[in-house]
Amino acid sequence: MEPIARRKTTKEIVYDQLKRSILSGELEPNETMTETSLAESLHISRTPVREAVGDLTKEGLLIQIPRKGFKVRRIDEDDMEQILYLRISIEMRSVKMLIDHITDEELEKLDALVDEQQIAIQNNDRIRYIELDQMLHRHLLKLSNQNILEQILQELYNLTRLIGHAAISKEGRMEEVIQEHRDIIDALRERDEEKAADLMRHHLLTTASSVKKQREQLKNNNGKSDSLGGL
Repeated sequence: MEPIARRKTTKEIVYDQLKRSILSGELEPNETMTETSLAESLHISRTPVREAVGDLTKEGLLIQIPRKGFKVRRIDEDDMEQILYLRISIEMRSVKMLIDHITDEELEKLDALVDEQQIAIQNNDRIRYIELDQMLHRHLLKLSNQNILEQILQELYNLTRLIGHAAISKEGRMEEVIQEHRDIIDALRERDEEKAADLMRHHLLTTASSVKKQREQLKNNNGKSDSLGGL
């Protein structure tokens, strides 16, 4: 017998919908919301909204504003530096740890994810492209069997998604990322530990540089630093 699929609670539905709106860039950091207004727009009570907002606040995606409501967290320069430092440290280690036991089948799965990214470009689907990007990075870490680091990195990926659209806003950057991913996979296929780690470091540094340049451009154009929807 097949297991009976459990229906999601109202709180879980609100959580999923709100998180999707945050990570897609639909909700911007300068937009203040209240539990009441959100509940009214969804035609539900405030309780599931309050619970969903509480969970997303714990994850670092929302910030509570006393007596005003809440808003999407904005990733500032200091946040970016910390995220970059941790991701480089963790992900360079992950490719080194998996180099000796990654199988041809697993390498083919990684190739398939990059192929799907190429399709996402053709379909002009940036949200799917970013999802596939993080699926690839998460899969690499999972293959390295670094369970504690995998848990830490999951929160970093959520924060990274807040700047995901800025990371690929430069013309041609999406294609560059695909090539960087293919280079990393090729180094893994060659069982070249140092090359794979160096390519991962280069990939993350280049992505961070792309975000910074985009923010500087927006600052120059608008006279202030806009929020950007990441690595």
